[in-house]
Amino acid sequence: MRVNIVREELAVALACHVFIMPGDSVLPPSLQPLGDIPVLNCGPDFPMRTLAAYLDRAHALLDLATARLPATALRQLDRVSRAWLVKWNNAHLPEIDAVAEALDRPGAYFFSVNYEWGCTCGVAPSPDGGSARLVRVLDWTTPGLGRNIVAARVAAPAGRYATLTWPGYTGVLTAVAPGRFAVALNQAPMRKAVGFYYLDWAANRRRVWSMPHPTPAHVLRAVCDEAESFDAAVARLSAEPISTPAIYSIAGLAADETAVIERTETEARVHRGPQTAANHWQAPGWTGHARGGDSAGRAAMMHELKADFGAEFGWLRAPLLNPRTRLAMVADARAGRLIAQGFEDEAPATRVLTLTV
Repeated sequence: MRVNIVREELAVALACHVFIMPGDSVLPPSLQPLGDIPVLNCGPDFPMRTLAAYLDRAHALLDLATARLPATALRQLDRVSRAWLVKWNNAHLPEIDAVAEALDRPGAYFFSVNYEWGCTCGVAPSPDGGSARLVRVLDWTTPGLGRNIVAARVAAPAGRYATLTWPGYTGVLTAVAPGRFAVALNQAPMRKAVGFYYLDWAANRRRVWSMPHPTPAHVLRAVCDEAESFDAAVARLSAEPISTPAIYSIAGLAADETAVIERTETEARVHRGPQTAANHWQAPGWTGHARGGDSAGRAAMMHELKADFGAEFGWLRAPLLNPRTRLAMVADARAGRLIAQGFEDEAPATRVLTLTV
């Protein structure tokens, strides 16, 4: 049985690697008209609400993401992804089942647990020193994510928040909770099992199979739903076990309420004060393969950045801006405000969204 599981996980690893390769679009993004990032008011059931409202966007994303993947491989990815959710009694399984039923095509289960991207974040006082700010640039190989972003304004038990997401996606990667915090999730470095990248990648996928904890994106969703303050959010993001290593960046209300939280499945290192986070560790003694391109260069550029709302995204340039950039955002939880824009192929893919949450 164990041999079969290992073989299955290796097959999934190889298939996943194909899944995230770019597909072909009809027109290059630079020639496509810019649309708005839609805003939808909803409750904690926002994955189903966004899917119902923007089903065409969900299908467009899956068309692009699965263009080079055979249907048989995609069905296997779904089967193993759902088996993992069932094995550990994942609280979001009924919701993901509903998303899969509504889409009625392979990909929904794997899309809900997929965790392959690079990002750069900065948390620091606002330029006037009156609040804390989060600056976020999200990079992902899958094309179409920039063009198909939606903003869900969620009425949650701890207070409302806005998450920049995609129709039917059940986690939270980027969110602003007015009067509480702004927060984002980065992918952490990949552990070095043997030192060879692709073998390490497969070994890390097998490790996830044995983890009974929720995904980092599902933990972040719970924190946005339930944590009533910056301190409560930091405490929970530092303590709650997760299925895979992650890096959280969070900015509260006061200028000194900023932190980057580096996480393994059960350990945390909290870095207070103005911080940047990319896809490598700051914690001494923690090692791994950095994710994305030029992680150190992106972090260094973010460290020097003084992004303001008035500047929109004129500051976004290489290496922060790269062919995989899908989203840029600046958020202030005290003001309850964010600006965001989607990107494809190093060019804007949406108009700038200015949102008071």
